[in-house]
Amino acid sequence: MKFKIAIGSDHTGIDYKCLIIDFLISKGHQIKDFGFSRYEDQVDYPDFVHPTAKFVEIGKADFGIIICGSGNGAAMTANKYQKIRAALVWKKEIAFLARRHNNANIISIPARFIDKDKVIEIVEMFLKTGFEGGRHKIRIEKIPLKNNDNPQ
Repeated sequence: MKFKIAIGSDHTGIDYKCLIIDFLISKGHQIKDFGFSRYEDQVDYPDFVHPTAKFVEIGKADFGIIICGSGNGAAMTANKYQKIRAALVWKKEIAFLARRHNNANIISIPARFIDKDKVIEIVEMFLKTGFEGGRHKIRIEKIPLKNNDNPQ
């Protein structure tokens, strides 16, 4: 199956972003690149994560990939969007569970903590894994707060 995939990264993720994009294009996927592309500058990850997450949220992409140093800031930013379930993923088993149990639609990759030879395995696992549904569907439907929800 071919997907539309949005990708965004800060300066720490440039090498990973390029590697992932080359892989995805070779597999026939469509890419929308919101990532940073100059090595000499430092940037703020929200500037690239927000448009990536929004693109997925409004249905212009099936999935998103976001990359920053730890992956945490990128995931936190993306998860501000109601229809986004961004998972911090550092190995393929986590990518599998993020899709299978959480129906994650964005993966956040920690560039400083993953070897480049493992990042393609992670992306590949994420894209080939389907959502199990069932009890997991019930759980993820409870994630977004409604206007009148009181989290107490």
